[in-house]
Amino acid sequence: MTTKRVKIQFTDDHGTKHTVTVEGQITREKVSQLLDYVELMAGTVGRSSSERSLVSVPRNKFDRLMALVVGRFSGRIFSSKDVQREYEVVYNDRPALSTVSTYLSRLVDRGLVTRSGGPNEWRYAVRQAASPGPFARPSA
Repeated sequence: MTTKRVKIQFTDDHGTKHTVTVEGQITREKVSQLLDYVELMAGTVGRSSSERSLVSVPRNKFDRLMALVVGRFSGRIFSSKDVQREYEVVYNDRPALSTVSTYLSRLVDRGLVTRSGGPNEWRYAVRQAASPGPFARPSA
């Protein structure tokens, strides 16, 4: 069994570099909490939404895509083309479809997203949290 890992790096308003790594059972809720941590530590609490969106945007494409998928596609089925279009709208950048597909595959491997269909028509869904809370232990 492979260990799933999510790593987020960012620099706060004071120039301090933060690196957060989570290994093991990674749920949508845990990723959401990580993004809340990034927002809190980046010094965005108490700022206007326009200021907050500029500071708390993840810096690399994978982290941006992961935040986009978890934040915008939860509760519905989507394709790599859907993610590519939404990424372009949100970040004003159009990643290659092969890049989006690769990143979605990594999210599947990490257990954050499920995949169905075939190679020419993959359909994805954000995996719903299996545990009732962020600190609940998985049953043995």
